[in-house]
This record gives sequence, C-alpha cells and structure tokens, in this order.
Amino acid sequence: MSEESSTPSNEQNAASEESQCEDTEKSQVNVAEKTTDTPTEKPTDTPTETANQSDGGTETTKKSKIPVKEIFEPGDLAKWEKSEAYRDLVGFITAINEAVKGKKITDPYPVSQTIEKLLVMLDKMSSWIDEIPPVDQPQRFGNKAFRDFFKRLKENAETLVREAIGDKFDDFIPEISVYLIESIGNDTRIDYGSGHELAFAAFLCCLFKIEALTEQDATAAALKVFERYLQFVRKLQTVYRMEPAGSHGVWSLDDFQFLPFLWGSSQLLGHRRILPKSFVNPDIYETFAKDYMFLGCIKYINQVKTGPFAEHSNQLWNISGVPNWEKVNSGFIKMYKVEVLGKCPVVQHFLFGNLLSIKPAT
Repeated sequence: MSEESSTPSNEQNAASEESQCEDTEKSQVNVAEKTTDTPTEKPTDTPTETANQSDGGTETTKKSKIPVKEIFEPGDLAKWEKSEAYRDLVGFITAINEAVKGKKITDPYPVSQTIEKLLVMLDKMSSWIDEIPPVDQPQRFGNKAFRDFFKRLKENAETLVREAIGDKFDDFIPEISVYLIESIGNDTRIDYGSGHELAFAAFLCCLFKIEALTEQDATAAALKVFERYLQFVRKLQTVYRMEPAGSHGVWSLDDFQFLPFLWGSSQLLGHRRILPKSFVNPDIYETFAKDYMFLGCIKYINQVKTGPFAEHSNQLWNISGVPNWEKVNSGFIKMYKVEVLGKCPVVQHFLFGNLLSIKPAT
C-alpha cells in the first residue's frame, strides 16, 4: 500500500491521481476537540473472527489473487467504505486495540513460534539496510539506495513470508507478500506514510484470515511484531532520509505513523500514574518508552525534532489536554477512519485481492 503507487508509469501520473482526490478531502479531525463521552469502541469478535468475516473466512477463500488497485477516483471511496476489505481492516484494528488494552510491551503474554519467526523476518529485513548503505548524492532527502533495498525485498518477499509462516500456506503467500512489500514505502518518491503502515496492518490481518496467526497471537501481533516493524521502518526513514508521504506538517498527528498512537493509547487505558497530560514530560516518556508504544513514539519524536513540542507536534500537544485515555483512544479511532481510511490520497493506492476484497460487505 502506498500513498503514491510503488510502480507508477511516471511521477506526473501519480501526482495527477493525487490531485483528483484532494478535491474531496474531509476536514481534519482533532482528537482534542472532537472527542466525546462515547466509550472506546469494543469489538465483540477476536482478530481471527473479524478477519474471517468475508465469505466465511479461509474455507471459501481457496484461490489466491494478486492484489490490484480498485480505487481510481474520489467517487470510489463509497465503494471502499462498503467493502469487505474496509470492514475487515476496521474490525482487525479495533480487535487489536482491545487485545492490547492495559498491557505493557514487556508484560508476559503468549508468543507463538510464528510470532517469533515474523520477528526473525523483520530483523533480516533490517539487516539488509546495513548491507545497502545510502549513496552519496546532491539531494538531502530521498536517498536512491532505498530503491535497491526495495528491489531486494520485492525479489525475496515470498521467500521471507514462507520462512515465517510455513509452506502449508503457499496458496496465499503471493497475495500476502504484496502487502509486506507495500508496507516499507514508495520506491519512486522514496517516501513513507500512514498508507504504508496500513499495508502492514493488512499483512497482519491476512495472517489472521488464513489462520497462520490465531486468537492467542493478538497481543503479540501488536506488541511484538508491529513494535519490531516500527523499529525497522524508523531505521529505513532515517538511513535513507525518506520524505513523509502526504504530510500535513505541524498539523498532522505524526510525520509517518498513526497506529502506534491508537494502539498505544489503549495500552494506557486505566493507568493510574501516566495520564494524557503526563506524556510530554521527559521523565515519563524516557522511563516508560520501552513499555508503551505511545510513549516510544513521543520519545522518538523528541529525538528527531528540535524546538518546543507544542510547536513541532501541535496535534499531540493538544491531546495532552484531554482528561483521560478513554477519550483519547476513542478519538483516535474516529480520527483514523477520517484521516487515513477516509482520505483518497492514502487509500487510492490500496490493493485488493481475495483476502481483502473490494466486494461489498454483507
């Protein structure tokens, strides 16, 4: 998944498509202003159950299909929002949100062999960054060595996924591997954004759909695998000086990520010491970054940005004024639907196969 297509015919075509979508952009949701007393959304299904709602799950999804683009213009957003893919992804994201509620990264929870192998996969991908160093070039941002990294992943993605989940899922590996490739950024623009992050969520969702991951893996899928993915893409962003894709600048939640704030706020639900007003305190985020994704993000932002936090991260600063994590978390879910899933420049390049289908949800 890319905010910009990973293989556009040329950059002008991609820019033209982007401008088509900008005409129907919805106004930005501010978590600090728009949150209400509505409780955090709580799905009744597990990640495996929500992922398998489409046509009865793996029993009727026997044929693999290489994901393709289905959203071409703003009018297609309605088709997307009524699709099986949209329903399954929202269900997956909210189910994981529930699975990590009140849990630390360092807490004990089930870690299956498949989870361990997915971590090995991400570590291997991270090691390739060391093998493909940035090249000397006049441009400050967008190091072209990233294209070599992207090419290596594209050539080896199916092997990596097969090593992680086993050859019993061979029928699905070509389809699932596409989401892994799309999750690292765009090789034309050399940028990364929330749409690429969504592709990794789609990758994990597909693993639950085919039952390579099960209900007991839900917590570790976020706090182990997604956390390791986060470390990996931060390394990509810094080494190859990747541009933020579709950034709104100081008014965006973050230049690159969204889900670690959403799921990270769920981790903090009910915490007696760490309140929303606390996360801007260096003592808090330095001490607890290893335990909570949200605070890890705040620590990272303060490492890569200079100046007053209220100036370079205004949206997050406003969130520190929200009275409790319940309102923050429910606000993030609403904001994600509008600012990521509801933005044509983001979702127009999402790819649809059989596991995540454009077919209308029933």
